[in-house]
Amino acid sequence: MKKIGWIGLGNMGTPMAKNLEKAGFPLTVYNRNAEKTIPFQQTGAAIAASIPELVNASDIIFTMVTNDAAIQSIYDEILSLDSIEGKLFIDMSTISQQLSEATADRLKAKNASFLDAPVAGSTAPAASGTLIIMVGGDEADVKTAAPCFEKMGKLTKHLGSNSKGIAAKLSINYFLSMIYQGLAETVLFAEEKGIARADMLEIINESAVGNGATKIKTPLLVNDEYPAAFALNLMTKDILLAKDNGAHYPLTETLIATYLAAQKAGYGEQDVMSIINYIKLKK
Repeated sequence: MKKIGWIGLGNMGTPMAKNLEKAGFPLTVYNRNAEKTIPFQQTGAAIAASIPELVNASDIIFTMVTNDAAIQSIYDEILSLDSIEGKLFIDMSTISQQLSEATADRLKAKNASFLDAPVAGSTAPAASGTLIIMVGGDEADVKTAAPCFEKMGKLTKHLGSNSKGIAAKLSINYFLSMIYQGLAETVLFAEEKGIARADMLEIINESAVGNGATKIKTPLLVNDEYPAAFALNLMTKDILLAKDNGAHYPLTETLIATYLAAQKAGYGEQDVMSIINYIKLKK
């Protein structure tokens, strides 16, 4: 089996790497905050003390971090190594298309390969291995990575050249930002008209407009508690990335204004569905 390296053990990275570990892949992990490696310390995975140590020990290296700055820092360090020839790097973060393309070009210049493979789904699908993986890059590299993808997702969709996976991810998260704001406004409107939140959500979920996104957020809305499965900070970042990468539509500025304002009001670390409390506050 290919030796796997995993950089980034956050809310998504940990369960995704765990699924590779459970499948029996030889696994080495690294996280800037070493405490995040604790779930792997007693289960057989190797814990790298540095990124170079992890890269040298691995054939396929996954990265899963929060933003462009983190990816830039990681790959600058990787590209400073003497030899990475023949290794496959797979970034599963949500970053800009421009950085993804530039990273692919820099790696290819050193005879390494690169896939962008962001995912649709939050912490529960990450744990159950039922993510949707959107991939950009060479077909041969996708085939090399397929045994790993199969353990993390229920669908792997190869969409074309480098950065096409990112394009799909920004598109679906743009849509999700509409769903969550629309769901919040609908629930608040119903409450103002005397309809209980649980009743309105049952109607939504049993009707044609109900979907996976509305159903997974229903318990949060009913309990009015928002532990982060997908933080509002991350959704705000992704909408801004979508705009920077060409999303200029009638709803774009409205969405950006709402999520940015909610972030500034202190909801950023909570789940994206906490947008409802910001909208209620400002109503």
